[in-house]
Amino acid sequence: MLDEVERWLEHRSWSADDRPLDHLLAAKRHTATSVSVVLPALNEEATVGEIVAAIRRELMTEDMPLVDELLVLDSGSTDRTAEVAAAAGATVVHRDTLLPRLPALPGKGEVLWRSLLATSGDIVCFIDADLREFDARFVSGIVGPLLTDPGVQLVKGMYDRPLRDTAGQGGRVTELVARPLLNLHWPRLAGFVQPLGGEYAARRSLLERLPFPVGYGVELGLLVDALHTVGLDALAQVDIGVRKHRHQDGKALGRMAAAIYRTAQLRLARGHLVRPRLTQFERGENGFEPRTTAVDTEERPPMVEIPEYAERGRHSVA
Repeated sequence: MLDEVERWLEHRSWSADDRPLDHLLAAKRHTATSVSVVLPALNEEATVGEIVAAIRRELMTEDMPLVDELLVLDSGSTDRTAEVAAAAGATVVHRDTLLPRLPALPGKGEVLWRSLLATSGDIVCFIDADLREFDARFVSGIVGPLLTDPGVQLVKGMYDRPLRDTAGQGGRVTELVARPLLNLHWPRLAGFVQPLGGEYAARRSLLERLPFPVGYGVELGLLVDALHTVGLDALAQVDIGVRKHRHQDGKALGRMAAAIYRTAQLRLARGHLVRPRLTQFERGENGFEPRTTAVDTEERPPMVEIPEYAERGRHSVA
């Protein structure tokens, strides 16, 4: 590990317990900083309500108004995700209502990118909507350094990820794909425990300047581009405990890995894949049958380049 990374680990890695809520609230009021929380959601009726309720109950009260805005951005759910989220107290926005002139592409990154148009907070915090046994410290922990340290621009959550009942076995794509890529090509990012984690927060002024891969590569892309934009010392991570969520099957993990590799390749070469397709196999009546899917190849430009976003900013200033 680079000496620079060892120093970074010592000075830019914290625990959620390092910053009590009353300390965060005082910092928020002193700096007049607003906080938006975004939950990207697709068919998450089983978990989204509990997450929304916990944030509202613990971080959006008269005594503890740490979060100003709580948005569930629905990317086309066919279950009761939107209804459950609204009943729990979230503002629910459908992906396709934002920037309608630009047809939406499938993928988590697309939803996160469009969420910048639907939120107004100086700090934007992303939380996956499939978390079980959710703890509001996921939010307060990762926004804490942004409220208390003006030099911090982006904070990733770090945590244990049990696989079913086995501790420490989650994050398979992280260990098999993302971590080797980062260590080999971006060794200054080797200190991140959960580089692909979906719980992170950043200043709007940074997010609006970054391109967003539309699919699974969004977390890796944002982390690498943030490093090049603001430098390692502006990045941080916070231990928020244990993260439990729905695990993907092996084929879904393969598609995720391919998209992440493509995102890394693009940043290494700024070129194009010869064949952005992934073939996987399933056993059928006649033996193993190939199934070929496209690898995410689209990226959205920095939001500051979108006229509707710039126009909204002018109106808000006026």
